[in-house]
Amino acid sequence: MRNKVFLPLCVGAWLAVMAAAVATAVESGGYRLLSLSESEKLILVSRFSDQGKFLLDASSAKITVDGKDAEFKDLSRYSIVRVQMKLGKTKKNDVTLDGVALEIDVKTPEVTVASAPDESR
Repeated sequence: MRNKVFLPLCVGAWLAVMAAAVATAVESGGYRLLSLSESEKLILVSRFSDQGKFLLDASSAKITVDGKDAEFKDLSRYSIVRVQMKLGKTKKNDVTLDGVALEIDVKTPEVTVASAPDESR
């Protein structure tokens, strides 16, 4: 009798843990930065592939530009960002969010000057 009760409880607990892991998945990739709120430190980003949009709390995100630490307000100068986020519905000040930004990274294009061929010969 004990095994008949114990086994379903273990399977049920395992399924609950797996569902929680899926519900709070960590995702990372390149996104378009559509909008940001400096007062609440929220960002709205969209995927390139399917235009899926995510409203994220970025108040505790590590923000870097070209590998150097940056501030949230610096993000307003960029339209393409790499974001590592933890997805899961949450609320902040009565606004429903899609998740939390863990890291936001910006890579600026390198400006290289190629020397022009010498045509004086």
